[in-house]
Amino acid sequence: MGVRGRSYQYVGPAELKGLVRPEAMGRQVCSAADLRGWASARTSDELAEPFTFVVDTTGVLRLAPRHSEHVVCAGGEAVLSAGEMSFREQSGRWVVDEVSNQSTGYCPDIGSWTAVGKALDRAGIASPSGFTHEVIFRCCPGCQQLNIVRDEHFVCVFCDTPLPLEWNVGVTA
Repeated sequence: MGVRGRSYQYVGPAELKGLVRPEAMGRQVCSAADLRGWASARTSDELAEPFTFVVDTTGVLRLAPRHSEHVVCAGGEAVLSAGEMSFREQSGRWVVDEVSNQSTGYCPDIGSWTAVGKALDRAGIASPSGFTHEVIFRCCPGCQQLNIVRDEHFVCVFCDTPLPLEWNVGVTA
């Protein structure tokens, strides 16, 4: 089942992509039962932190422990979104508490929420209506450095070049 929408290629350090192994991929979460089973195998310390997540190009949510690399969670493949997600128990079921697009390996645009929301809806997991923490990534057209835009200040922190208003990470001219 293909899912339409922008996909994001890995743009992080090559040495991290070298860590990709099939057995290290994130756990597929296609239902609330999948999440319940996965969460029940986590320690209380793990559950207190957000998890690494990706939505693969088939629209499936994959979860891994927080200190996992997004590219490893995704098996080195392109994704529809990536970031961090935390859960809490509510009325006997797990729900998404917080979620961000914080992934410097994929640098997904905030519009990637659509893929996250659809993956969670298909799995029957309650979630917020969007990212609870949005990260705006831009690549500087001057020095080519990755920037995280803060306070709507679209200026490169490395060379003071104005940054584009539209997402441009990994885009070639």
